[in-house]
Amino acid sequence: MAGKVSISKIVITGGPCAGKTTAMSWIQNQFSKMGYTVLFIPETATELISGGVSPLTCASNLDYQCCQVRLQREKEAVFEQAAKTMPSDKILIVCDRGIMDNKVYMSEDEFREVIRRTGIPEIDMRDNYDAVFHLVTAAKGAPQYYTTENNTARRETPDEAAALDDKLISAWTGHPHLRIIGNNTGFEGKMQRLLSEIASFLGEPQPHEIRRKYLIEYPDIAGLESMPNCSRVEIIQTYLRSADNTQTRIRQRGAGRQYIYSKTETRIIPGSNPIETESRLSQDEYLHLLMQADTSMRQLRKTRYCLTYENQYFEIDIYPFWHDKAILEIAVCSENDIICLPQFFHVIRDITGDPSYSSRSLSAGEQQH
Repeated sequence: MAGKVSISKIVITGGPCAGKTTAMSWIQNQFSKMGYTVLFIPETATELISGGVSPLTCASNLDYQCCQVRLQREKEAVFEQAAKTMPSDKILIVCDRGIMDNKVYMSEDEFREVIRRTGIPEIDMRDNYDAVFHLVTAAKGAPQYYTTENNTARRETPDEAAALDDKLISAWTGHPHLRIIGNNTGFEGKMQRLLSEIASFLGEPQPHEIRRKYLIEYPDIAGLESMPNCSRVEIIQTYLRSADNTQTRIRQRGAGRQYIYSKTETRIIPGSNPIETESRLSQDEYLHLLMQADTSMRQLRKTRYCLTYENQYFEIDIYPFWHDKAILEIAVCSENDIICLPQFFHVIRDITGDPSYSSRSLSAGEQQH
């Protein structure tokens, strides 16, 4: 955010033959009409490999991956800096794949070494984007449309494409705004769903997100942590002193002593939906704002498990004051969306819209028993 300019940076990712190239054209057409200046950051791997820099020409895959991560990081910084100079009040930066896509082409040891050499923590590689939209490969759900003929670099069999798709979803699992777009609506429906998800994230046309919330029995933590499609993050949320009709909270989010910080302002409008705006904070800004904490509210700590299941993205919040229950949430585009709840969770009841289970109520000490 620079002055009154709204700059959002999103990632479009997905498995082979998922429709990513076509999606870029749809995004350009749709959001330009809605008044956005749309900027596209090309896929870094394609640029490097077409220029002669690849895992085969470098000394090792590790050396290549370090080059790719550094270039991608610098490209994004340049686009963000350029966006701040543009005479537009709404700018959408679209990344053709993000840094975490690279993880699936490395061993765990190589990935840890890339982090060491580049100095970029994993939490920053993943959460340095405002939102991530994953398009599922046609090999999962629409195999009759899977082809390698329209991309000379695509050599995966349908089974290999499906496995790669799963790995990409796992790499991004844990991001605060990951959405997975499947193949259950036909290709045009898939593109429309993508546009709707992006519009919902941007607050177009409604400046809020529809969330469904469930009270569940305390889950099997060891089971969650053993799943490759589940990621754990630690969250500390603090409410600040705010003006009437406005709620402001700041959040520390991360794992392994690596964190990102954000501020969310919610404006309450009588007779209408609340309007939320979120912005990133530096660590210094976060620590400074802590001095404005509302002392009538408790600092809310929770462990969040982010789980991808059946092309859906669930968040399971575990609170230190509960030992028999937890809260399960999912964001949807429409009130009519069908939710497929994982069978290994035992739902006590639907608490969507119940103010006594809101974060603010829990921070105030309500329901902490």
